[in-house]
Amino acid sequence: MVGIQRAPLRQEVVLIPPTAETMESSEKQRQRHHFVLVHGVCHGAWSWYKVATFLSSAGHRVTALDMAACGASPGRAEVVPSFEDYSRPLFDAVAGLPPDEKAVLVGHSFGGQSLALAMERYPDKIAVSVFVAATMPAAGKPMNLVYEQALKEKRSADFYLDCKFESIGDPQHPVGMFLFGPQYMEKILYQLSPPEDLTLAMAMVKRSRRYREDATLNGAVLTAERYGAVRRVCIVAEDDASYPADSRRRLASWNPGTEVMGLEGADHMPMFSKPRELSELLIEIADKYT
Repeated sequence: MVGIQRAPLRQEVVLIPPTAETMESSEKQRQRHHFVLVHGVCHGAWSWYKVATFLSSAGHRVTALDMAACGASPGRAEVVPSFEDYSRPLFDAVAGLPPDEKAVLVGHSFGGQSLALAMERYPDKIAVSVFVAATMPAAGKPMNLVYEQALKEKRSADFYLDCKFESIGDPQHPVGMFLFGPQYMEKILYQLSPPEDLTLAMAMVKRSRRYREDATLNGAVLTAERYGAVRRVCIVAEDDASYPADSRRRLASWNPGTEVMGLEGADHMPMFSKPRELSELLIEIADKYT
Protein backbone atom coordinates (compact mmCIF):
# COMPACT_ATOMS: atom_id res chain seq x y z
CA MET A 1 0.00 0.00 0.00
CA VAL A 2 1.39 3.31 -1.02
CA GLY A 3 1.25 5.95 1.66
CA ILE A 4 0.21 9.40 0.76
CA GLN A 5 2.40 12.11 2.15
CA ARG A 6 0.67 15.34 2.83
CA ALA A 7 2.51 18.60 2.69
CA PRO A 8 2.58 20.30 6.04
CA LEU A 9 0.01 23.02 6.41
CA ARG A 10 1.48 26.45 6.22
CA GLN A 11 0.29 28.86 8.84
CA GLU A 12 0.35 32.42 7.70
CA VAL A 13 0.60 35.17 10.26
CA VAL A 14 -0.87 38.42 9.17
CA LEU A 15 0.60 41.38 10.99
CA ILE A 16 -1.89 44.16 11.45
CA PRO A 17 -0.21 47.47 12.14
CA PRO A 18 -1.53 49.13 15.30
CA THR A 19 -3.90 51.99 14.80
CA ALA A 20 -3.76 55.20 16.74
CA GLU A 21 -6.81 54.02 18.68
CA THR A 22 -5.28 50.69 19.74
CA MET A 23 -2.00 52.36 20.64
CA GLU A 24 -3.82 54.86 22.83
CA SER A 25 -5.79 52.05 24.48
CA SER A 26 -2.62 50.07 25.14
CA GLU A 27 -0.92 53.13 26.57
CA LYS A 28 -3.89 53.69 28.88
CA GLN A 29 -3.56 50.13 30.16
CA ARG A 30 0.10 50.72 30.95
CA GLN A 31 -0.44 53.91 32.92
CA ARG A 32 1.09 53.89 36.35
CA HIS A 33 0.05 56.45 38.94
CA HIS A 34 1.29 57.72 42.26
CA PHE A 35 -1.53 57.72 44.80
CA VAL A 36 -1.07 59.74 48.00
CA LEU A 37 -3.62 58.62 50.60
CA VAL A 38 -4.74 60.81 53.53
CA HIS A 39 -6.76 59.34 56.42
CA GLY A 40 -9.66 60.83 58.34
CA VAL A 41 -9.83 62.17 61.89
CA CYS A 42 -8.60 59.87 64.70
CA HIS A 43 -7.35 57.36 62.11
CA GLY A 44 -3.99 56.78 60.45
CA ALA A 45 -2.24 55.39 57.40
CA TRP A 46 -3.22 51.91 58.64
CA SER A 47 -6.82 52.55 57.53
CA TRP A 48 -5.73 52.30 53.87
CA TYR A 49 -4.13 48.85 54.13
CA LYS A 50 -6.63 47.13 51.81
CA VAL A 51 -6.71 49.89 49.19
CA ALA A 52 -2.94 50.35 49.31
CA THR A 53 -2.44 46.62 48.73
CA PHE A 54 -4.85 46.58 45.79
CA LEU A 55 -3.28 49.63 44.13
CA SER A 56 0.26 48.36 44.66
CA SER A 57 -0.66 44.93 43.27
CA ALA A 58 -1.98 46.70 40.16
CA GLY A 59 1.45 48.26 39.64
CA HIS A 60 0.87 51.70 41.08
CA ARG A 61 2.98 53.61 43.56
CA VAL A 62 1.23 54.27 46.86
CA THR A 63 2.13 56.63 49.68
CA ALA A 64 -0.18 56.30 52.70
CA LEU A 65 0.53 59.10 55.16
CA ASP A 66 0.15 59.60 58.87
CA MET A 67 -0.78 63.20 59.66
CA ALA A 68 1.06 64.77 62.59
CA ALA A 69 0.62 62.76 65.82
CA CYS A 70 -1.67 60.27 64.06
CA GLY A 71 -1.29 56.55 63.43
CA ALA A 72 2.30 55.44 63.95
CA SER A 73 3.77 58.96 63.95
CA PRO A 74 5.30 60.07 67.25
CA GLY A 75 4.04 62.85 69.46
CA ARG A 76 0.75 63.81 71.09
CA ALA A 77 -2.07 65.49 69.21
CA GLU A 78 -2.50 68.23 71.80
CA VAL A 79 0.98 69.62 71.09
CA VAL A 80 0.41 69.98 67.34
CA PRO A 81 -0.28 73.73 67.39
CA SER A 82 -2.20 74.28 64.15
CA PHE A 83 -4.07 72.52 61.38
CA GLU A 84 -1.26 73.53 59.05
CA ASP A 85 1.22 71.65 61.24
CA TYR A 86 -1.18 68.71 61.38
CA SER A 87 -1.22 68.61 57.56
CA ARG A 88 2.52 69.09 57.08
CA PRO A 89 3.27 65.43 56.21
CA LEU A 90 1.05 65.87 53.14
CA PHE A 91 2.71 69.17 52.19
CA ASP A 92 6.14 67.57 52.47
CA ALA A 93 5.10 64.58 50.35
CA VAL A 94 3.70 66.74 47.54
CA ALA A 95 6.55 69.27 47.64
CA GLY A 96 9.04 66.40 47.40
CA LEU A 97 7.65 64.98 44.17
CA PRO A 98 10.03 64.92 41.18
CA PRO A 99 9.60 67.95 38.87
CA ASP A 100 7.94 65.87 36.13
CA GLU A 101 5.54 63.96 38.40
CA LYS A 102 1.99 64.75 39.42
CA ALA A 103 0.28 62.82 42.19
CA VAL A 104 -3.27 61.62 42.63
CA LEU A 105 -4.32 62.88 46.06
CA VAL A 106 -7.00 60.93 47.93
CA GLY A 107 -8.49 62.27 51.16
CA HIS A 108 -10.98 60.44 53.34
CA SER A 109 -13.49 62.35 55.49
CA PHE A 110 -11.64 65.07 57.47
CA GLY A 111 -8.60 64.33 55.30
CA GLY A 112 -10.33 66.36 52.59
CA GLN A 113 -9.48 69.52 54.53
CA SER A 114 -5.77 68.72 54.28
CA LEU A 115 -6.19 67.95 50.58
CA ALA A 116 -7.69 71.39 50.02
CA LEU A 117 -4.68 73.13 51.57
CA ALA A 118 -2.27 71.06 49.47
CA MET A 119 -4.25 71.96 46.34
CA GLU A 120 -3.94 75.67 47.17
CA ARG A 121 -0.20 75.39 47.76
CA TYR A 122 0.85 73.00 45.00
CA PRO A 123 -1.73 73.07 42.18
CA ASP A 124 0.89 72.21 39.54
CA LYS A 125 1.95 69.02 41.33
CA ILE A 126 -1.51 67.43 41.52
CA ALA A 127 -3.12 65.51 38.66
CA VAL A 128 -6.47 65.18 40.43
CA SER A 129 -7.77 65.29 44.00
CA VAL A 130 -10.32 62.73 45.15
CA PHE A 131 -12.54 63.44 48.16
CA VAL A 132 -13.83 60.14 49.60
CA ALA A 133 -16.83 60.46 51.94
CA ALA A 134 -15.42 63.92 52.57
CA THR A 135 -16.81 67.43 52.78
CA MET A 136 -15.21 69.52 50.03
CA PRO A 137 -14.37 73.13 50.99
CA ALA A 138 -15.32 75.91 48.58
CA ALA A 139 -12.99 78.51 47.11
CA GLY A 140 -13.41 81.95 48.65
CA LYS A 141 -15.13 80.61 51.78
CA PRO A 142 -13.68 79.66 55.17
CA MET A 143 -12.92 75.96 55.25
CA ASN A 144 -14.83 75.57 58.51
CA LEU A 145 -17.97 77.06 56.96
CA VAL A 146 -18.71 74.02 54.82
CA TYR A 147 -17.60 71.75 57.66
CA GLU A 148 -19.98 73.41 60.12
CA GLN A 149 -22.75 73.10 57.54
CA ALA A 150 -21.99 69.40 57.30
CA LEU A 151 -22.17 69.01 61.07
CA LYS A 152 -25.65 70.57 61.10
CA GLU A 153 -26.88 67.97 58.64
CA LYS A 154 -25.29 64.87 60.16
CA ARG A 155 -27.74 62.03 60.75
CA SER A 156 -26.11 60.76 63.89
CA ALA A 157 -26.20 63.53 66.50
CA ASP A 158 -27.54 61.20 69.22
CA PHE A 159 -24.58 58.87 68.89
CA TYR A 160 -22.15 61.70 69.61
CA LEU A 161 -23.01 61.04 73.26
CA ASP A 162 -20.76 58.00 72.93
CA CYS A 163 -17.84 60.07 71.61
CA LYS A 164 -15.38 61.68 73.97
CA PHE A 165 -14.98 65.46 73.90
CA GLU A 166 -12.61 67.08 76.39
CA SER A 167 -10.59 70.21 77.02
CA ILE A 168 -7.08 69.85 78.39
CA GLY A 169 -4.18 72.10 79.31
CA ASP A 170 -4.34 75.71 80.47
CA PRO A 171 -7.92 76.55 81.54
CA GLN A 172 -7.44 80.03 80.06
CA HIS A 173 -6.45 78.55 76.71
CA PRO A 174 -7.85 75.01 76.65
CA VAL A 175 -7.10 72.57 73.86
CA GLY A 176 -10.17 70.79 72.53
CA MET A 177 -9.72 67.05 71.95
CA PHE A 178 -11.96 64.41 70.37
CA LEU A 179 -12.15 60.61 70.14
CA PHE A 180 -14.76 58.38 68.48
CA GLY A 181 -16.79 56.20 70.81
CA PRO A 182 -17.21 52.45 70.18
CA GLN A 183 -20.98 52.66 69.61
CA TYR A 184 -20.57 55.49 67.15
CA MET A 185 -17.93 53.56 65.24
CA GLU A 186 -19.96 50.34 65.16
CA LYS A 187 -23.36 51.80 64.24
CA ILE A 188 -22.47 54.91 62.24
CA LEU A 189 -19.01 54.63 60.69
CA TYR A 190 -18.37 50.89 60.23
CA GLN A 191 -21.89 49.44 60.08
CA LEU A 192 -21.25 47.71 56.70
CA SER A 193 -17.56 46.96 57.22
CA PRO A 194 -16.16 43.54 58.21
CA PRO A 195 -16.14 43.08 61.99
CA GLU A 196 -12.40 42.42 62.03
CA ASP A 197 -11.80 45.87 60.56
CA LEU A 198 -13.96 47.45 63.24
CA THR A 199 -11.92 45.56 65.85
CA LEU A 200 -8.72 46.87 64.27
CA ALA A 201 -10.05 50.42 64.25
CA MET A 202 -11.12 50.31 67.89
CA ALA A 203 -7.58 49.30 68.81
CA MET A 204 -5.90 51.88 66.58
CA VAL A 205 -7.88 55.15 66.70
CA LYS A 206 -6.24 57.99 68.64
CA ARG A 207 -7.42 61.25 70.12
CA SER A 208 -7.39 64.17 67.72
CA ARG A 209 -7.21 67.90 68.25
CA ARG A 210 -10.37 69.66 67.08
CA TYR A 211 -8.88 72.91 65.66
CA ARG A 212 -12.20 74.73 66.00
CA GLU A 213 -10.49 78.12 66.43
CA ASP A 214 -7.70 77.49 63.92
CA ALA A 215 -6.87 80.58 61.84
CA THR A 216 -6.35 78.63 58.62
CA LEU A 217 -9.61 76.70 58.88
CA ASN A 218 -11.53 79.86 59.70
CA GLY A 219 -9.92 82.03 57.03
CA ALA A 220 -10.73 82.38 53.33
CA VAL A 221 -7.42 80.83 52.29
CA LEU A 222 -8.64 78.85 49.26
CA THR A 223 -8.58 80.74 45.97
CA ALA A 224 -10.28 80.02 42.66
CA GLU A 225 -6.97 80.64 40.87
CA ARG A 226 -5.07 77.88 42.69
CA TYR A 227 -7.33 75.57 44.67
CA GLY A 228 -10.12 75.99 42.12
CA ALA A 229 -7.81 75.15 39.22
CA VAL A 230 -7.11 71.58 40.40
CA ARG A 231 -9.38 68.90 38.98
CA ARG A 232 -11.37 67.17 41.66
CA VAL A 233 -13.77 64.26 42.13
CA CYS A 234 -16.15 63.61 45.02
CA ILE A 235 -16.86 59.95 45.80
CA VAL A 236 -20.11 59.72 47.75
CA ALA A 237 -20.57 56.68 49.99
CA GLU A 238 -24.24 55.99 49.30
CA ASP A 239 -24.89 54.19 52.61
CA ASP A 240 -22.92 56.55 54.83
CA ALA A 241 -24.93 56.61 58.07
CA SER A 242 -23.10 59.67 59.34
CA TYR A 243 -24.12 62.08 56.60
CA PRO A 244 -26.81 62.13 53.88
CA ALA A 245 -25.52 61.37 50.39
CA ASP A 246 -27.66 64.09 48.79
CA SER A 247 -26.22 66.69 51.16
CA ARG A 248 -22.70 65.58 50.28
CA ARG A 249 -23.56 66.10 46.60
CA ARG A 250 -25.02 69.52 47.27
CA LEU A 251 -21.94 70.73 49.11
CA ALA A 252 -19.71 69.38 46.32
CA SER A 253 -21.71 71.52 43.88
CA TRP A 254 -20.29 74.62 45.58
CA ASN A 255 -17.17 73.84 43.52
CA PRO A 256 -17.93 74.25 39.80
CA GLY A 257 -16.57 71.45 37.62
CA THR A 258 -16.51 68.82 40.37
CA GLU A 259 -17.28 65.30 39.16
CA VAL A 260 -19.42 63.34 41.61
CA MET A 261 -19.39 59.54 41.67
CA GLY A 262 -21.50 57.28 43.89
CA LEU A 263 -20.30 54.10 45.58
CA GLU A 264 -23.17 51.74 46.40
CA GLY A 265 -23.06 49.63 49.54
CA ALA A 266 -20.32 51.74 51.12
CA ASP A 267 -20.53 53.04 54.68
CA HIS A 268 -18.46 55.98 55.90
CA MET A 269 -15.35 53.77 55.62
CA PRO A 270 -15.35 52.65 51.95
CA MET A 271 -11.75 51.49 52.27
CA PHE A 272 -13.09 48.72 54.53
CA SER A 273 -16.66 48.14 53.31
CA LYS A 274 -15.90 48.35 49.55
CA PRO A 275 -12.09 48.27 49.17
CA ARG A 276 -11.91 46.69 45.71
CA GLU A 277 -14.65 48.87 44.28
CA LEU A 278 -13.07 51.99 45.75
CA SER A 279 -9.65 51.03 44.41
CA GLU A 280 -11.06 50.43 40.94
CA LEU A 281 -12.77 53.81 41.03
CA LEU A 282 -9.50 55.48 42.01
CA ILE A 283 -7.68 53.87 39.09
CA GLU A 284 -10.49 54.86 36.73
CA ILE A 285 -10.28 58.47 37.94
CA ALA A 286 -6.49 58.53 37.69
CA ASP A 287 -6.58 57.14 34.13
CA LYS A 288 -9.12 59.80 33.14
CA TYR A 289 -7.38 62.83 34.59
CA THR A 290 -3.71 62.09 33.95
